[in-house]
Amino acid sequence: MRRFGNALAAFSTRWVPDAFVFAVILSALVFGMALFLTDRTPIQLVGDWYGGFWGLLEFGMQMTLVLVTGYALASSPPARRAIRRVAGLARGPLTAVLVTAVGSALLGMLHWGLGLIAGALLAVEVARSCKERGIRVHFPLVVAGGYTGLMVWHSGLSGSAPLLVNTPGHFLEDQIGLVPLSETIFQPFNLVFLAAMLIGAPLLLMSMTPKAGESEEIGDTTGGDPAPGRPGRDELRALSPAQRLMHSRVLVYAVVAVGLVHLVPALVTNGVVGMDINLLNFAFLMAGLGLHGTLAGYSAAAAEGARNASAVIIQFPFYAGIMGIMDTSGLLEVITQWFISFSTPFTYPFWALISACLVNLAVPSGGGQWAVQGPVVIGATESLGIRPGVGVMAVAMGDQLTNGIQPFWALPLLALTKLRAGRILGYSAVVMLFGILVASLCITFLT
Repeated sequence: MRRFGNALAAFSTRWVPDAFVFAVILSALVFGMALFLTDRTPIQLVGDWYGGFWGLLEFGMQMTLVLVTGYALASSPPARRAIRRVAGLARGPLTAVLVTAVGSALLGMLHWGLGLIAGALLAVEVARSCKERGIRVHFPLVVAGGYTGLMVWHSGLSGSAPLLVNTPGHFLEDQIGLVPLSETIFQPFNLVFLAAMLIGAPLLLMSMTPKAGESEEIGDTTGGDPAPGRPGRDELRALSPAQRLMHSRVLVYAVVAVGLVHLVPALVTNGVVGMDINLLNFAFLMAGLGLHGTLAGYSAAAAEGARNASAVIIQFPFYAGIMGIMDTSGLLEVITQWFISFSTPFTYPFWALISACLVNLAVPSGGGQWAVQGPVVIGATESLGIRPGVGVMAVAMGDQLTNGIQPFWALPLLALTKLRAGRILGYSAVVMLFGILVASLCITFLT
């Protein structure tokens, strides 16, 4: 496994391009496929591409807020202290990978943005802590462990597709109604998959640990800076009244108290089943404000989170353009119908999962992928007599797993760790292959 992992890492380092280049190449590939497999003309496809650029602005803003609020929460002083305590559990190169991968996976199951950002911060802190104690660890492998949360997130509590179909007014409500989380993420096949990933992914990464002499340690400048602390009493006196408001705890706690007036009843009444993307973002916004304690501290952390999200903001429209081509031209339906053509009620969940794995390479946004692939998959489940929740989770599980070789959602992680995508995708590809095997068995035999 060490030789296999090192070989894949060397290959991906040499051949996997920058994520922006990857997006442009995929755009050209999807354009070419649509040109040959549909009846659209080149001019029409350009129009489809442009139309897709602006078709998901609301969802793009929601995803950006997930990153910003997740980073602000994870970088608050209490959260950073907790991350440092967890990082201190690493006692050697193997436990460094174990701590990072398990921590990232658990956080990803809770909230994908928190899993990605806190997973990256945990990887940095684990590597720094080990270096300070004279423990040599392979930093790219530890960072790959910090990316594990993005290969389980869509099966967790913040999964876009399961939350969307449980949100009143979703675009398929007339067809399938509201699908509770008990029919999606809390199904036995999904819980078994999560348990297998939580155990298997860290063990796989640990088995690829290079020899001590081949390990590459963390650089001294890697990772985001901590949020600034609250000024002392003398420093506060020197500020103008307007500036003091930014450091007022009263102002922050007043905002948090008002937020809790809505948040607590919503959570008590609906529980986890009632969560949607907006409620999750709101919850992490209030938690982040409360943990930072001042508007100044939170603003600084949010600004850093927004800077790390800049690549996502710029590249998201390109992937939305790809989605526009696939949806408007009918290419997505051609691909999906091809899988349906040789499927049975027993085999379709597996083929839907595989199709979602492939579509995710071109449409890496989980919610965006569900928006364009969901109608076709739900139509197939209806015609084959399969419960809609199974179709939802087939897309969700396939979408998350090929994140292991799709650099789009690794962008914030790479920004925080100062690594290129190719340095980690070789290792995460091994976890992806394991995950596809486990997910295929679970969704085929446990539904």
